[in-house]
Parts: sequence; structure tokens; C-alpha cells
Amino acid sequence: MTNNKAHTAFVVGAGPNGLMAAITLRRAGFETTILEAADSIGGGLRSGQLTLPGFVHDICSAIHPLAVSSPAFARLPLAQHGLEWIQPPIPIAHPLDGGTAAALERSLDATADGLGRDGDRYRRIAAPFVRQWSQLISDMLQPPIHVPRHPLLLARFGLRVRRPAYQEARNVFHEERGRALFAGVAAHSALPLHTLGSAAFGWMLALSANAVGWPMPRGGSQMLADALASYFKSLGGRIVTRTRIRSLHELKDARVALLDVSPKQLLAIAGDQLPERFSRRLEHYRYGPGAFKMDWALSAPIPWLSAECRRAGTLHLGGTLEEVAEAEAAAWQNTDAKRPFVLVSQPTLFDTTRAPAGKHTAWAYCHVPNGSTADMSERIEAQIERFAPGFRNNILARSVMSPADFEAHNPNLTGGDILGGAQTIRQLLFRPTGLQHMTPIRGVYLCSASTPPGGGVHGMCGYHAARTAITELG
Repeated sequence: MTNNKAHTAFVVGAGPNGLMAAITLRRAGFETTILEAADSIGGGLRSGQLTLPGFVHDICSAIHPLAVSSPAFARLPLAQHGLEWIQPPIPIAHPLDGGTAAALERSLDATADGLGRDGDRYRRIAAPFVRQWSQLISDMLQPPIHVPRHPLLLARFGLRVRRPAYQEARNVFHEERGRALFAGVAAHSALPLHTLGSAAFGWMLALSANAVGWPMPRGGSQMLADALASYFKSLGGRIVTRTRIRSLHELKDARVALLDVSPKQLLAIAGDQLPERFSRRLEHYRYGPGAFKMDWALSAPIPWLSAECRRAGTLHLGGTLEEVAEAEAAAWQNTDAKRPFVLVSQPTLFDTTRAPAGKHTAWAYCHVPNGSTADMSERIEAQIERFAPGFRNNILARSVMSPADFEAHNPNLTGGDILGGAQTIRQLLFRPTGLQHMTPIRGVYLCSASTPPGGGVHGMCGYHAARTAITELG
């Protein structure tokens, strides 16, 4: 590493945003080192053998529509560094009672055809955005205050999402299958579906399924982190693991420090150097619901009643629009849903590298109150049995992660919040350092999912923070 402080940068944390920030700094000429507290890199992209030997499970994130949409990742030669995307035939299926299911297909026309009399309406709304997906998502993944490159397109999308998801579902769709499908996609926001802003998540993720699919990395999400790290090292970057930064004073030799940490951690690391007003802002930062997650080693695939579910990479289990809305509201009311909305991934149907021959894995989670100590295992498995009778007969072993387990695994996941903070409109606009990624300490920036444009595996928080630092420091 150089002895010239003017060109030295440290990035604390090797999650997707930390890795993207480090790549951006290195490409700008900074001698850049990533410092990671854990034994391995990846943050929310790590994979491991959580159940039985030979069964590879994604510990946090599993499916990545925003990664393949990310303008920052698109500029990187990740395929040359081992990343291979797998596209399930159906990105999303939402089973209903009676053995039927609604589906978001890769093809917009196939999706519309499956929505019955709501199909033409869905096609008319979605088609312009799907055709211009790269332009739309590029503007949506910018900081909240920016000059849009495609203002008319962005304004059109804004008009589309002016209602909460619950009202939007009832307004657009007349049949239950379409309403339920939209509710499940909107529930990824972890917001109550009656909350303004929830429809934006619903449409963004639904459109991404038609535009780019909902893929998974072959071998597990760790492969995306490893590809980013490999490219960073090829540029001359350095990664040091098992190095926990407890004070900003440990980074005094750097001209620039980017911290891929939560507001809670920023306070712990730099609190003695922060103005009182800024510290209070960090203290009042609002975290969203936690996640309760399960992984299974299976002797056979999940026996879904619906054929669409047996071809889908991601499944949303929650029944009707009303059921999903009730379940998602519970986490904000500090109660545990009796019938939780469950998100499921079944990677080994499409990626045989993750389990022994003939065996399978499955991954699922539901939203719970932040920091909840409730055991949701029985309720999650009951929701799967509801749409796949006999599922429990295939279980060889299971792994459970509570909100506390998530935070212990990755301190950024405060109270089990996997999105970096509540996805409310206020926090999306001003999370948590203001409109940019700067802190009151010159040369120190926050680059985690708690900064714009928010949660999701897209690396744009790290990219924007690094570009801000490069611009400010020249």
C-alpha cells in the first residue's frame, strides 16, 4: 500500500456496497484496502453449509433482479471473474388455494395471458416500462435529488405508483389472482401495503421480472461477492478479513474512508467525533421489520400442487391480497402474523451444484417485528404445506435464523432488518446523513444500504458514495 496519504482509501465492510465502493475508488486511482470483520467477504451475499454437508444455502439474499439491473455492476466484467447467472423459467409464482397459481413470467405476453381478463390492462401498463427498463431503473437507483436523464419516463412511473399497493392492486386488477400476485411482489418492501410507497416497490420488482428476470448466481450468492472481490483484486486492491474497526482513529492514515455499516455502527465507530445534532439523527434512524428465516435440506423437490410453482425460482406464499396485507401489517403492529407471508426460493431445481445428486435445498423467510424473539418455524412450514402437501416428509434437516441470529451474523442487519432501514418515503429521501453520503467528518462517508438509493443487492449505495468522495476530494 502506498505511503502517500493523499491517495489512500479504506473501505470498512465487504458487502456488495463496500465492494462496489472499493472498485470505484480503485478505478479512480486510490490505493484502496477493504477491511472486513468477518472471516469471509460478502455481507448479505454469503453462502454456506447451514444444514448438512454438501448442501449449500444462501445465508441472506438469494435472488437478484436488482443486481442484473444495476448500472454499476453492468460496467464490470464479472463473468470473466466466475459469475454465471441462472434464469428460472418462471421468475415468480404465487399459489392460491385450490391448486392454482398466478405467475410473473419472463415474457410480458405470457404473464398477461395468465392473468385472465386483467391481462390486457397489465400489458398496457407494463409494456412501456419494460421496453425502457434500463433507462427507468438507472434513474430510480440514483440519489433521491438528482437531474433525471429520462424525466418523462420517471414522471410517468411516479404517477403510476401514487397509491399504496393495496389500493393499486384493487384498482388495476379485478380478479384475485392478479391482486394477490401484485401484493406478494409489493410485500418485498416490508412496508404495510396500505402505506404510500409500497406500490413503487411492487411495480419496480414486477417489471424487473418481465424485463431482466429474477436470476440466481450458479453456486450461490457468494459467487457474486467473490466475482466482485476478484475484479477488485485484479485492479490491485487489497482485502483484509478478520479485522474489526472499533474506532475511526484506526483509519487515520487514509485520506478517505467509506463505511459500509449501519447508522448504529457509525455511532459506535465515530461517535466521539460527530456533532451532537448529527449523532441524534443517527440515534433516531428507524429500522424496519426483522426477518425470520429457514433453510432446508430436502430428499426431493417441494411437492407444489401448482405446475407453475414447480417451474418458479421464487414463490410468494400468502393467499389473497387481504391475507398478505394483514400479515405484512402485523410486523409494524409488533405482533406475529398467524399466517405469515412467506418468501421461498428453490435454487436446486435449476442449479444442481448446491446439493448432492438427487437432493435439494429450499430457503424461506417471513417478516416479524424488529428484534422479535418469536419462533415462526411451525407457521412458515404450515404455509408451505398449505400449497405443497407432504412437504415436511421431504425434510432431511433444517436451519433457523432469528432476527438476533441475523444481526450476530452481520451487524448491519439491526434487529434482523435485512433492508438497512425502514423503506418509508421520508427515509428513502433523507436516509440517514441527508441527501448525500457525506458525514460531518471530512473524508468519511457512509456507503451501506442505509444510504440512497436504499436496500437491495445493486451496489449503487457504494458507487454513489465513492463518486461523492471522489468529487469532493478531487
